[in-house]
Amino acid sequence: MIQIKKINLESKNQIKKFIMFEWEIYKGDKTWVPPLIMDMKAMFDPKKNPFHDHSRVQPFLAYKENKIVGRITAIINDNHNKAWNEKTGFFGFFESINDQEIANALLNSACSWIKDRGMDTVRGPANFSSNDTWGLLIDNFKMAPMILMTYNPPYYKKLIEQYGFEKVKDVFAYKMESKDGIMPERVKKVAQHVLNNKDIVIRTINMKKFDREVNLIKKIYNGAWEKNWGFVPMTDEEFKHLAKELKPIAEPKFVLIAEVNGEPAGFSLCASNANEALIKINGRLFPFGLFKLLYYVKKIKTVRLITLGVLDKFRKKGIEGAFYYKSLMTGKELGIDWGECSWILEDNVLMNRGIELMGGKIYKTYRIYDYKL
Repeated sequence: MIQIKKINLESKNQIKKFIMFEWEIYKGDKTWVPPLIMDMKAMFDPKKNPFHDHSRVQPFLAYKENKIVGRITAIINDNHNKAWNEKTGFFGFFESINDQEIANALLNSACSWIKDRGMDTVRGPANFSSNDTWGLLIDNFKMAPMILMTYNPPYYKKLIEQYGFEKVKDVFAYKMESKDGIMPERVKKVAQHVLNNKDIVIRTINMKKFDREVNLIKKIYNGAWEKNWGFVPMTDEEFKHLAKELKPIAEPKFVLIAEVNGEPAGFSLCASNANEALIKINGRLFPFGLFKLLYYVKKIKTVRLITLGVLDKFRKKGIEGAFYYKSLMTGKELGIDWGECSWILEDNVLMNRGIELMGGKIYKTYRIYDYKL
């Protein structure tokens, strides 16, 4: 018999059980990157993660014969519903053994909890939102995920779809080689034209004035992406929290800001793929994980282009191409082997076309599902 138990966010013991079940699912899977346990605990802690300030979260664990066999979290992101005038709840942090009955019990619990709070749709996977990690990997399970990207067993697709969830959107991850530095001549000329334009300045982040730069970037970020499907503006506290998380792994040469006549116009962020190092320490910094992490961080050879956007009034000036060009050249300079551009909405025609024009190739697809209550 399957038992579903609610998890109390205030219970450190229950949250630890919820987090550590992931290690059961991926035991022996050399592609999986164990998350930092301390980071996962902080993510579910309302005192440490500002997401909880505006949204509601309820984790569940599934038991069978007194053994944990699955987990899920029901989420109501009130800021999402305000931004999109929806009544949508989300499910995330889904893990289950390959058993449809257990998956159904978990999804039933999440859907019922969300429906009881007045929602009419459930979307996911979302951990916790589109500003965190989301989407179900549906192909290429042989390559480890990049930083802040999801990974899951292939059978999750069947478990979720057989419950009744239907695809609402796919998002792509592109692989771009940087060793060769190949870029179409036309794109290169446009990028160089932008870089030579006295009215347009593309500069790296000033780490000595980090707080001021973060405030400037937040305005660009929330403005440039506001029309993208699923995007939710980040609060001041959420953005500060994210910046604090990314700062230790940020290479300033990969953090670019565009200004037009002194006015903020665009932003691009590449981050070193810390997963290359995290995969070596099994989720624990102590007692020896920190030394391993510091050692392997120096050997990172891949990066992820996490975000690139230009405010609407400054688009079609070639700034996006200049961002790509400078990032590619920086990758060559730093000895980066290749980079991932992710994630890109399947129907974002201009972005997909632009990346493909510069040699990017789709190598992973992630799917977001909806279920009507």
